[in-house]
Amino acid sequence: MTSGQTILLIDEAATIGFGQQLAKASGGKGVIFLYGDLGAGKTTLCRGVLQQMGHDGAVKSPTYTLVEPYNLVSGQVVYHFDLYRLGDPEELELLGGREYFNQSALCMIEWPERGTGFLPPADLKLTLQYQQGARTIEVLPVSQHGQNIAAKLVHDRNVNH
Repeated sequence: MTSGQTILLIDEAATIGFGQQLAKASGGKGVIFLYGDLGAGKTTLCRGVLQQMGHDGAVKSPTYTLVEPYNLVSGQVVYHFDLYRLGDPEELELLGGREYFNQSALCMIEWPERGTGFLPPADLKLTLQYQQGARTIEVLPVSQHGQNIAAKLVHDRNVNH
């Protein structure tokens, strides 16, 4: 599709803010792959998405449970995956993983490369990097829905800055 755009996120608040923009732009639907080293800000970004969608509790990385479902008051459903400790992609099948990926849910997947062969294609790939106290995030749309999300993100960032 199109090449990625890189955005500077100066601190944790900016990462949460980007997550909030992402929630609005996605319409609460889609498959988003989150790439980045440990501590890059993937879970912080997810916290921003979930806060924007109405979740007011804690958001922690589901490193040991692999997936944390959030059934929101609005009726929307968000699945936050962390596949860091996944030994084999087939483990997702045992969890009933295919049921998570439907047209009405938002799935945010940390360490998606560990689920290769099982996960559906992404709509959007986000790569976070932590460097010198700030983060950068590369936004790469890989589907039509991903293109729509990326276009809304760019528009919203231009309007708000």
